Amino acid sequence: MNITIFTEKTTGKVNQYWTKCVGSCHAATALREDWRKQLKKCREELGFEYVRFHGLLNDDMSVCLKKEDGTFEYSFFNIDSIFDFLLEISMKPFIELSFMPTALASGTKTIFHYLGNITPPKSYEDWGDLIGALAEHLVQRYGVDEVRKWFFEVWNEPNLDIFWSGTMEEYFELYRHAALAIKKADSELKVGGPASAIDAWIPELREFCKKENVPLDFISTHHYPTDAAYGLGLDMEEQMARADRGTLTEKLRKALEEADPLPVYYTEWNNSPSPRDPYHDTPYNAAFIIKTITDNMKLDRIDLLKCYSFWTFSDIFEESGFSSVPYHGGFGLLNIYGIPKPSYRAFQMLSKLNGDKLETAAEQENTTIDCTASRNSEGITVLLTNHNVPKAPINAEKVRILLKGLKNVLSVSLQRIDETHSNPKRAWVEMGSPTYLDNEQIQALIDASELKNETVDWSVNEEGVKIELTIQPHSAVAITVR
Repeated sequence: MNITIFTEKTTGKVNQYWTKCVGSCHAATALREDWRKQLKKCREELGFEYVRFHGLLNDDMSVCLKKEDGTFEYSFFNIDSIFDFLLEISMKPFIELSFMPTALASGTKTIFHYLGNITPPKSYEDWGDLIGALAEHLVQRYGVDEVRKWFFEVWNEPNLDIFWSGTMEEYFELYRHAALAIKKADSELKVGGPASAIDAWIPELREFCKKENVPLDFISTHHYPTDAAYGLGLDMEEQMARADRGTLTEKLRKALEEADPLPVYYTEWNNSPSPRDPYHDTPYNAAFIIKTITDNMKLDRIDLLKCYSFWTFSDIFEESGFSSVPYHGGFGLLNIYGIPKPSYRAFQMLSKLNGDKLETAAEQENTTIDCTASRNSEGITVLLTNHNVPKAPINAEKVRILLKGLKNVLSVSLQRIDETHSNPKRAWVEMGSPTYLDNEQIQALIDASELKNETVDWSVNEEGVKIELTIQPHSAVAITVR
């Protein structure tokens, strides 16, 4: 395959929208020391600015209790502990308002190992009072200028009955009371929704808010290549295989059109919604991540996309219970020991994209190869992926790259993520797949996860710089030209 990169033709600036936010398991895990250590690593190495999690209002956070006299007692101590930490590491919360405290709930239906209550409140006024008290507390503790930089997102995936036992209309009432309470604390605090699965309810929420004069500052939603939600126990590989290659970018295109002119915040995405998906731990996911993010950059209204929050940064995650197996198919960029997966390394590769986007052209269409390039004062970065959905045809491909118009080159190097590079799960399997790791094994897997610089053959002629390489199936390559 022949690819030409026009080093003097730019197509705008790189917007690293994917670093705005990252997802996490429920709020109570943010009280753990290992969770905090891993998030700090992601902040320092990947640049994430915000973190989002379910369950801020769960009973395990002790936020709302009903006293014997029928009144409510609020406790925001645990929330303060988490938010204090985030600010200490120069991050901020993307506040998902869920789930329903038992003291307010109209029913007993729950989800997940940690029993998040998914029922509407008995009284929407009591729900609004809780949200208003929380917003006022945050403004008082952290200052209005700081909290105005945060986001309040009402609930999680209410269009799925596993997350919301009420109707769409009842969700809109939940949203109304939360939004009005937040704006009462300060009119410039940002509130949005519907936090829906599969890009749903965007026009419906906009219509409701317009008709009822309810504040709506942003649209939030989620998507995965499959329509199945919380896919534990399903044949997720088969679901993924039925998805079209590049499907998330097409879903995003439609959502941006429906939201325009409101800004859009995707607060969940990954290659599948299963917390036990083996693909999460493999180079497949690295190629999928880079392809998706770079494809999105080509959309006409990408300026509306303000956030693309990967789900999640860590395998410290217990929706289905906490697994001790180092590679169990968890969502995380880091496993439970803090060892970077190929997906983590993919975000490190993406961080190299900055400055001006460069125009590219490929002679051969309809392949599994995609290419994106950028240029800044330090040089040129080229990202290549070889990606297809599971069970679809894919082969190693020889790629010939022409950096057209480039003459002066000091060095060319590359890094790989594939079956034999930056793939610690492979090293773990070769160890015998131990359930528990000692310090020596942890260090060996960290070493196996590292991105390694390689030399690459290149030449210069009157057209520019030519590079040739072979890229393996389900893999990513980052080329740096100085």
